Order: sequence, then C-alpha cells, then structure tokens
Amino acid sequence: MNRPLFTGALGLAAAVALGAQTQAQDPLTLEDLFEIRQVSGVDISPDGEQVAFTLSIPRNVVEGAEDGTPKTELYVASGPDAARLYLSGESYISGADWSPDGEALTFLTHRDGDTGSALYEIPVNGGEARRIFAHNASIQSYVIAPDGETVFFIAREKADRVSEALHDRGFMANVFEENDIFSHVWRADLSDADAEPVRFDLPGHASSLALSEDGSRLAVALAPTTLVDDSLMERQWSVVSAADGSVISTIDTEGKIGMADFSPDGSRLAFIAAADRADPTAGTLHVADVDSGAFRAIARDAEQHVSQLAWIDRDSILTVASVGTGTALVEYNVNGREERRTPTEAGVISAMDYDRDDRVLATTIHAATHPRELFVGDRRRMRQWTDHNPQLESIAWGDQRVFEFEARDGERIEGVLVTPQGAAPEGGWPMIMTVHGGPEAHDSNGWVNGYSNLGHIGAGQGFAVFYPNYRGSTGRGERFAKLDHLDGPGEEFWDLVDAIGALSEAGIVDADRVGITGGSYGGFASAWGATVASEHFAASAPFVALTDLISFLGTTEIPIEMVDVHFMQAPWDDWMNYLEHSPTYNAPGSTTPTLILHGEADTRVDTSQSFILYRIMKATSNAPVRLVTYPGEGHGNRRAAAQYDYGLRVQRWMTHYLQGEGGEPPAPELDLAERLGLEDAE
Repeated sequence: MNRPLFTGALGLAAAVALGAQTQAQDPLTLEDLFEIRQVSGVDISPDGEQVAFTLSIPRNVVEGAEDGTPKTELYVASGPDAARLYLSGESYISGADWSPDGEALTFLTHRDGDTGSALYEIPVNGGEARRIFAHNASIQSYVIAPDGETVFFIAREKADRVSEALHDRGFMANVFEENDIFSHVWRADLSDADAEPVRFDLPGHASSLALSEDGSRLAVALAPTTLVDDSLMERQWSVVSAADGSVISTIDTEGKIGMADFSPDGSRLAFIAAADRADPTAGTLHVADVDSGAFRAIARDAEQHVSQLAWIDRDSILTVASVGTGTALVEYNVNGREERRTPTEAGVISAMDYDRDDRVLATTIHAATHPRELFVGDRRRMRQWTDHNPQLESIAWGDQRVFEFEARDGERIEGVLVTPQGAAPEGGWPMIMTVHGGPEAHDSNGWVNGYSNLGHIGAGQGFAVFYPNYRGSTGRGERFAKLDHLDGPGEEFWDLVDAIGALSEAGIVDADRVGITGGSYGGFASAWGATVASEHFAASAPFVALTDLISFLGTTEIPIEMVDVHFMQAPWDDWMNYLEHSPTYNAPGSTTPTLILHGEADTRVDTSQSFILYRIMKATSNAPVRLVTYPGEGHGNRRAAAQYDYGLRVQRWMTHYLQGEGGEPPAPELDLAERLGLEDAE
C-alpha cells in the first residue's frame, strides 16, 4: 500500500507569508541564492542584553563578484531590527564569543601577516580589531578562562626545521594513514605576550573543548589517531585539570559523540552521543559524573534526535531536538524525566545559546520563506530580531508542506513537499525527488533552497520537489535510524519508489515524469534510481555518489563507520551482497538519462566512483549519460562559481527530460557568457 496518510498544512511562518502574496512578483531563482545572507553562530552577552552573531555573505558571481567561498560579517544585536555591524569582508570568522567582562568580542580569523588562524579581539564600544594571540600553527578552537587572562586552545605542533627543510627540497612522500600530525590542547597567558604556551600531554588527537564555569576543568574530545574514521567512531570525552592537563576521568562511550557542557557547579557533564556503536548519529542526551566518568543516557527511546544543549540549573538541561521535520525545545531533569516540550512554531532551530542567569534564549531559525535569522526570547516564545533578506518579501513562493505516506511494509515515511501554487494539473506535476545524504540526516520543513536543492526554485518552474526522509534518516529516534542496517540500499531506497506511488495516487505527481537527485548517500540513491529502479525515474543527477560498494570501501576515509553503523558486515564477509547492491552492477540496460557530477578533490567518496558508473553506463545502456567534474572541489561544492554551474546543469537536465522532449542530452556547454554578461568580452 502506498496510500498517503497526511498531506499536512503549511507551517505558521509559511502560511503567513504565502497568505500575503498580493504583491508577489517572481518565483525564486537560482540567481537569487547568491544574494541570500544567513545568520550562523550566536552568543549572548554576559549581561543578557545583547547577542553577537555572524552572517554568511555569498560571493555573487552572477553580478561579477570574485569567485570563492562565502565571506563573513560580525554583528551585535540589542533588539529587533537593532543590529550593529562590527566586522565585514573577512574571509571567515569562527568562534565568536564575548570576553568574560563583556567589553569585547573575541574570534578567530586569518589576516595578512598571520601564519594561520589567530585570536582577535574587538571592543564593543568602538575601535579596531587587534590580534591578541597567535600560535605557530592555526588555532582550531579556543575557550577563555573566567579571569580573561588565560586561553585554552587546540592547535597542531609546528613542523620542526628539518622536516620543513626536507619539504622545501621536494621530499613530500606520504605514508598513507601513518603520517599522523596530532592536534593538542594548549594553555597560554594572554597577559604576557612573551610567555610560551604550555602543551598538555593528553592521549590522542584533540578536536573539541568545553570549560567549567569556575575555569578549573576542561572537557576535551580525544581520538586515538587523526583518521576520519577514528574521529567519528573512537572519540571520547575526557575531563582534565585546567591547571596542568592531568586526566580526571574519561567517559567511555561507544560510537559517535557531539557537543558537551558542564553543569553550573561543575559536577556533571551533559553531552550528546550515539546510543551505542551501531547508532548512526550522536543524537541522545547523556549526563556523566565528572569525577568518576560514569554516565547515563536520557530518553534514549524518544522519537527524536538531540542536536543542542544548555544547562537551565544544576539539575535541568534544555535541549533542541529534531522531531520529524520540525524541532522542539525539550527540558530534562538529570534523572531522565522530561519536564517540558515546546515545539518551535516560528520554524526550525539550527543553533542556540542560553543565558541561565537572565533566562534569555538566542537561536537561529529558518522557515519555508526565509533562511537562518536571529530569534531571541525565552523558552516559550521567540521573537525575530533580524531580517537580512528583505528582497524575499516579493517572491512568489510555492506551497510547502509535510507529506506522509505508508511504505509497502507499513512503515510510516514522511518528507517535505514543495509544489507550484494552486491545484495540480490533470495527471500531476513532474517531480524532482531530492534525497538527503548521510543517511544519518533529514530534511526539515524549513528553508529548503540551495544550489543543490531546487525547492521553491523548482516549484517556480512548474515542478513538484519532494525531500523524502526515508528509513535510516534522523529526527525519528534510534529505531528508525537503524532500519537501514544490514539492508542498505534495500527497503530504505524502495521508500523512494513508494513515495512516487503515494504522491501519484494523491493526484500531485505524474509518476512517468519523476527525476531523482542528491549528494553523497543521496547521490547513491540517485545512482540506484538510475539503475536498480530505472523504470521509475525519467532522469537522474547523482552528485559525489557511492556507485560501487566494494571499491568504495577501499577508497573512502570512513570504511569502518560505513560498516559498523550501516552495512553491519564487511565486504569480504559477503562479496555478492556488496556487489548486488551496487548501482554499477545494476547499470546494464538502464533507460534513465543520467547526469553524474563530482568534485575532483573528494576524499569522502573518491571521484573514481563516478568514473566507474559513467564507463559502465556508456558501455552497457542506451541511456544518455554525462560526467561533469569540478577541479578543487571536495565532497560538495564550496565556491560560488562551481555551485552556480552545478545548479544550472541539474536544472537544465531535469527540465529537458521531465518537461521537454528528452532524447539526446542538452549541449555540454552552458550559456554562461550570456548569463554573466560576457558576450562582448575580449
């Protein structure tokens, strides 16, 4: 049975915006994305009256800007529509935080003359930013002690002179997975510029820090090596003395870990972690005794995944939990009792900071009609403080809602659906199914637009766009996230086919005109749709995709993670299972026109995965196939020009095969000269 269970209603923010479209003019376009600004990190001032935040500014290559990754600005807001700009034009800003006395903001950036990321400070009452500390290698993260005179930071050891000399003379051989350069925890005196920082002698590779409120203890996330697999699967929180780095306790969790925070009295450490080693994501709240390291999981069976936490008092913890396609503020007692659950009606929370003394909550929230903005309030009501994208008020938005259906085995599956305004045409709209990666991730009913997520851009061109949270996704608790175990890609990807049936039965989608796209594991799904399920998909655009599972396990940086939390057995335990579940094995006879895209510097999914699929499809099927690679890009495109190129190609491919006559693929060249106004350039 594929019958739909619920087609939902618009979220509050979307309903308000869509109901006031009398002045709307044009739909959202790909070009509009390069004008959209998004709020990221938030930090409340010590007096609870102001909020510092950073703003991501895209490079508008459409309007002639220099290519690159987004720039960052630093702001301080004191109320709605009252945000003051402190820094602009930085290549990046990370770790923005208030100084303990509230008189300045500290942050990491890399300016001319720096050997790497350095620690800067800018006075709140006016003045220029100045560098207050630099290490001989990039500072990766930091915390400042309550006295304001001591900084703890994570950085590598600078290479010795002999190693540098050998490198300069061309000796650069890499011993694969054995050239470990560890990151360490250091302590430095900010009041004495001549004092040498002290390195703590800790067992492993450091990656995250948290400091107790009295400054006496640090929580440090340590992995046994620098391998990505170890950072995912073997990291553990250790509590150490801030005075000398001696280890007080180690919290012996299994599997993935997330953020951590000390209780106000420093006796407990709350942290987010996987429920066990086979749990795909760190999404369960835990509380540990700092002195012993003993810990317990809280609300392990809840159908949710926790992403953020902050202490309300010494016995209560505030969390942000993803619940299905939305979020909620959930308060827990340290004994495991849920005290209050407040769904976030304003949209989807992506980050938060909580001031316990003043009971102020600052968040970034995104919704159907706006990207991440600053919202401030208490634990029950949030108010929007910023609007960095007033141009979006004139957009003719599509209709966005949650769509739920019953899969063939009775499992309830949900996703986010965006359609053109009004009733569906007879036979339904053509659809672009956009599949998230992970699979330990999910799509929320918030801002769903990006260079690789056409969302309302697609709706404006006459497409329905569906984001399925297939089994194995997060937001539905441990049970649902583990449903792909021993069966990837099995029932999890048949959920995608069942979605087509349910949407078609509801009269929303034309089942004969469905395309599929996605990146990473979503690219895997797209390659699967073009091969195993070719009869169900009229076009496919896999991006940085797994295509051949045996060679993938030999070339990826996360082979252990993929086996231990997804496949549950190594390929040599069942070679045929890996082979038969590979899109390459099922490629002969494909009828799905397939546009394959990949970054040439991808270390997560090696570019060879796309070459293999391309070669086999070219040799064994009559389906049009094209491969596009992006120099310098990794597991996803970071630079604006590559993002724009990608979006244009996928958009054109779907239009050609789902709305046009199909047949031979469109020209390999894009009309970039016309779009960028370069027709007359010499």
